[in-house]
Amino acid sequence: MAPATADPTADVSEVMRAVADPVRCQILRLLAAQSLCVCHLQDALGIKQTLVSHHLRALRGAGLVDTEPCGRFTYYSLRPGAFEAVRHLLEELATASRADLPRRPC
Repeated sequence: MAPATADPTADVSEVMRAVADPVRCQILRLLAAQSLCVCHLQDALGIKQTLVSHHLRALRGAGLVDTEPCGRFTYYSLRPGAFEAVRHLLEELATASRADLPRRPC
């Protein structure tokens, strides 16, 4: 799990940075449907195992995925609640973008 910081926007920024990569975003979308191992992701994405592992390491570092050993394989799944801070921020921004906000005088 990502270390807790005094600034919650730092955690959100780390998550957004991890999700911004197209391959990582694809991995997250695949994991949203089911738990998968590296070989499943490699087949689905058409990329080498080392690159899949690199992206999974980044997603784990951002606190977005969990692992579960199963014999010789490790299955990856989305970490419950990992996107709550991002969801909250995006809802706040979406609400603000629809509001008629006052203009601050110069």
